Amino acid sequence: MDDIRHKISDKPVRFLDQLRVHIRASGLAYRTEQTYIHWVKRFILYHGKQHPRDLGAADVEKFLNHMSVNRHCSANTQRIALNALIYLYKRFIGIDIGQLQFSPARTHRRLPVVYSRKEIAAILNHLRGVYRLQVELMYGAGLRSAELLSLRIKDIDFSSNNILVRSGKGGKDRTTMLPQRLIPELIRQIERVKQLHSQDMADGYGEVYLPDALNRKYPTAAKETAWQFLFPSSRIGPDPRSGVLRRHHLHPTALRKQINKAVKGAGINKPARSHSFRHSFATHLLESGYDLRTIQELLGHADVTTTEIYTHVINRGGKGVLSPADCLSVL
Repeated sequence: MDDIRHKISDKPVRFLDQLRVHIRASGLAYRTEQTYIHWVKRFILYHGKQHPRDLGAADVEKFLNHMSVNRHCSANTQRIALNALIYLYKRFIGIDIGQLQFSPARTHRRLPVVYSRKEIAAILNHLRGVYRLQVELMYGAGLRSAELLSLRIKDIDFSSNNILVRSGKGGKDRTTMLPQRLIPELIRQIERVKQLHSQDMADGYGEVYLPDALNRKYPTAAKETAWQFLFPSSRIGPDPRSGVLRRHHLHPTALRKQINKAVKGAGINKPARSHSFRHSFATHLLESGYDLRTIQELLGHADVTTTEIYTHVINRGGKGVLSPADCLSVL
């Protein structure tokens, strides 16, 4: 249950726990909380476990320089660390560290890893059961792995052929397409979840985790079938907030292992990444003639420039410009 906030005392003693409480009171996403805590820890360890209150702007600059010069991190990684430390000092401690002077990390423009349609088919042929359905959904609907695993039964709308993605990246909701060919298998998966939920209820469990304050607003919702995860875990475990034994969704590690095995089994010499199925979804839609704006909405990108990266993929590899070598008449 890595995506559920752990319970913290109302009056925490540890510095990082105090920071966590402040982040939660600010309404930031749990993923942001985890990221900020990670970089604040790294900052403290880099400075020999000194308390941040005893450090200042020069120490922040030194850490950021270390990241770019010695660790060779990306510009995006350095920016995330900077955001975490600005939050730490400006919003939590209440100290304005001013205009920082540090060596910016180099910006590298990297194209996404995309599988061809033939490679997608080969990977799917090496997957079985629920894992095949999960990969088909990531590719067929452009879902991130976290969005896929967070799906509830009620998020599959067969009547409108839509999938409702709740609290995606940036905490935004969106809808995306429901692939028609997956409907029969999705119906079978929902039936399996219903049977498992009935058995959990008979065993004295059956209550699922609800985000935010929904468990107070809808006291009985946690035991309703509609709120059950579409891809439940094989085990019941304690909720880190309350200790209540619950069945959460499948852990992302299990899916990653199956994808890695399938990519290798298919003999594909590309990185085995779950996010590549989302990249492939966008690229193949572009190849089919769909406009960027439509693809942007399906992916949930806030800025169309993020979606434009896929145009650089389809304009290479024989799909766009013709190589002059292909025009030679050499015997």
